[in-house]
Amino acid sequence: MICCLNPDCPNPQNPDRKKFCQTCSTPLVPLLRNRFRVIRVLSDEGGFGRTYLSEDIDKLNEPCVVKQLAPKFQGTWSQKKAMELFGEEAKRLQELGEHPQIPTLLAYFEQDNCLYLVQQLINGQNLLRELQLRKTYRDWDIQSILLDLLPIIKFIHDRGVIHRDIKPENIIRRKSDGRLTLIDFGSSKQFSAKVQNKMGTSIGSHGYSPIEQIRDGKAYPASDLFGLGATCFHLLTGISPFHLWMEHGYSWVANWQQYLRCPLSSELTQVLDKLLKKDIQQRYQSADEVIRDLTKKHQLLLPPAINSVVKKPVTQPPDFPKKYVFLRNLLLAVGVGLVLVLGGSGYRQYRLLQTGLSSSLNRSNNNSAPSEAVLDQSTKSTGGNIALANTLTGHDESVLSVAISPDGKTIASSGDRNIKLWDLATGQQISTLSGHSQTVNVVSFTPDGKTLVSGSDDYTIKVWDLATKKEIRTLKGHSDSVHALTISPDSQTLIDGSDDNTIKVWNLATGKQIRTLSAHSYWVRSVALSKDGVTLASGSFDKTIKLWNVSNGKLIRTLTGNMQTVTSVAFSPDGKTLASGSRDRFQGTGGNGSDRTIKLWDVATGKEIRALAANTVTSIAFSPDGKILASASRVREQSPGGVSTIKLWNLSTGEEIITLTGHTNTVTALTFSADGKTLVSGSEDNTIKIWHLS
Repeated sequence: MICCLNPDCPNPQNPDRKKFCQTCSTPLVPLLRNRFRVIRVLSDEGGFGRTYLSEDIDKLNEPCVVKQLAPKFQGTWSQKKAMELFGEEAKRLQELGEHPQIPTLLAYFEQDNCLYLVQQLINGQNLLRELQLRKTYRDWDIQSILLDLLPIIKFIHDRGVIHRDIKPENIIRRKSDGRLTLIDFGSSKQFSAKVQNKMGTSIGSHGYSPIEQIRDGKAYPASDLFGLGATCFHLLTGISPFHLWMEHGYSWVANWQQYLRCPLSSELTQVLDKLLKKDIQQRYQSADEVIRDLTKKHQLLLPPAINSVVKKPVTQPPDFPKKYVFLRNLLLAVGVGLVLVLGGSGYRQYRLLQTGLSSSLNRSNNNSAPSEAVLDQSTKSTGGNIALANTLTGHDESVLSVAISPDGKTIASSGDRNIKLWDLATGQQISTLSGHSQTVNVVSFTPDGKTLVSGSDDYTIKVWDLATKKEIRTLKGHSDSVHALTISPDSQTLIDGSDDNTIKVWNLATGKQIRTLSAHSYWVRSVALSKDGVTLASGSFDKTIKLWNVSNGKLIRTLTGNMQTVTSVAFSPDGKTLASGSRDRFQGTGGNGSDRTIKLWDVATGKEIRALAANTVTSIAFSPDGKILASASRVREQSPGGVSTIKLWNLSTGEEIITLTGHTNTVTALTFSADGKTLVSGSEDNTIKIWHLS
């Protein structure tokens, strides 16, 4: 078939080899610019032209999108404005199309008195269509959407561009990998002091565009962030902001929470509330600010599984008395009441009450049964001999990292600005190391047991003498938080991962930087070194794993099988296998998503060996004999009591050995002792648990 390019033709499809349209007699064009074959109409642009599905014959008939601007209403203001915006869209795509989540410009030209813009086809469906099919989005879905979109918005803002029309229709989820793509830059414009200080043309979508944009024609980075907040509101409530705007103007943003279908976490509520501020001065001013607030408490922000391949019986965890369920529900009711009456301050009071209740219940539980493992009833019959030996409760905030000294006598933990050292045998706190000015994200012992290393949100790494408990030196060089550390077997080389997207290699003896590895495009949150010290693995929020040659810093290969953020990587003791943990994959509705978030890779070939169906994974660790893999997960909010789990896997069969349920919030860190007899876990419930295995 050949498609007529007359934008007013009511039936543009024609048989091949026809020279004139059978409906309107317009001459037919087999190939635009001798390259693009127009197949069918995708959408009508209201008299100014159409958007067509096409093929690029220069690229083996690769599908593409052709946007047409027809010369109607010559000389009118509307026609001139349409031509201006059309040209601006082409310029923006040429500038921004290098980003993998923005369509690439393929061509821009004039033919037969029409303007044409050809761009990459994004194969997927937009979020409005996804909402119509899916119906319900929850807290973790919105967190995932925000973390996928905010880096794109930051990218365009850093290049001086305001999109000005962010809404569900202009966000497409790709079928290939589930990532979001931002489209339709026809409304975007460069921003400068000159642009910001003069009245402009009102462009955008009512309800999604803020008051300064609709009323004054002014657009700022904060204007796009309002559109992002309105988009999240639409997905959470199923209510179009346009309809609310038509009925209430901008007053709806002051009480947007009343339209929610289900409660949100206080952290996400506060983020959305600030995105939706009517007054631009009270709104977020940059994408970076939003990302900081989203990741302030939950460093990994990992959503629970949406579609589970393996469904196990959900049982009431035995570690809390039945009254806990009642108290939890009562607390939720009180929290909702506080929110409705007090707004943001109500949520703060709710969180304080929630924290106090959880801590009390934790203390009660720990005192009643300190020496028994809390095992999931569905796996308790497997015969695994595992005991919960101790629960350490000295942290006031989430425990983000745990490490065991090589001699198996000491635990190091972090979660606030300090590092705590514990006697593993007695559970008594030995000392506190202070020096970082912000949260300590990761701690690691050197293999010789003489030194402890810590990485922090203050952009620094500190090296501590364990004999004196004093700081030896501070390593500076990163421009963002340090979240991952690994140390060579000879204790001479330190390698870290940072939110500035880089990996740095240091000489531990001198504190000198050896080199910087810069192949990742987003935060590096996990690094691991093979036992021989030859190969480095790094996992990133760019959804890739990279393998490096440590001696020369060369990239060996990139592993791209993960569909979501890579949260943890670990080498098997023999160095032949790499394990990776990631966020759950999302592919929309229809039950085709996968929650196989642990992958095992052949280091030599880079091929995937096996995938394990675990809930959202935050941390993984191999046992010293290489026979068992331990994985930790984010708290499953749909489970009774909000239980978070630790799973042990048989690596020879890929089968789950046992599930440990004792923590009441996300398990953030896992580590085995050198003899394999002890497993230590850290959690956002502010506790450390010591498990004895046999």
